[in-house]
Amino acid sequence: MFEKLYSSGKIQLMMGLGFGIIFGFLLQKGGVTDYEVLMGQLLLTDFTVVKVMMSAVIVGMAGVEALRYMGYVKLHPKPGSAGSSLVGGLIFGAGFGLLGYCPGTMVGAIGEGRLDALVGGVSGVLVGAWLFAIMYPRLEQSILKKRYFGELTFPVLFKREPWMIVIPAVVLLTGFLVILAMNGL
Repeated sequence: MFEKLYSSGKIQLMMGLGFGIIFGFLLQKGGVTDYEVLMGQLLLTDFTVVKVMMSAVIVGMAGVEALRYMGYVKLHPKPGSAGSSLVGGLIFGAGFGLLGYCPGTMVGAIGEGRLDALVGGVSGVLVGAWLFAIMYPRLEQSILKKRYFGELTFPVLFKREPWMIVIPAVVLLTGFLVILAMNGL
């Protein structure tokens, strides 16, 4: 059954489009495409974004691990390094701080018709991608491969079965969500 899915790029693209639309709809319904909510998160006065994203992490982590365990998906971790994480975090943070949207919430805000996301977001993404492309050769030689850790995952790092990491993580993250709710955040 899944062989056809794995071998068909068209089906995978259609599924990606469908899941993307669902993801955007849920972002919008969760309130995280609203500039004021996003700025409130950055100022630590509104924790809507943390709650929505943490809920997504919990469901996604448990769901992907369940699908992996049942043999429906194969995980392909991307290699990484501390240097590439630093550069990516700085670019992401600068864009988020300047515009007030991350890439996903920006696209959701564009779908709502917000001109700030359309004009500032699209131009910011294009300028940022252009600057990164220009700087890439120097960054690759100097920082992107610093402290390379490859395809390291928490189960590999701690030498445990994935469920031994997923279950405690789900419990801890759920507990954090409960604490936020109990404190009215």
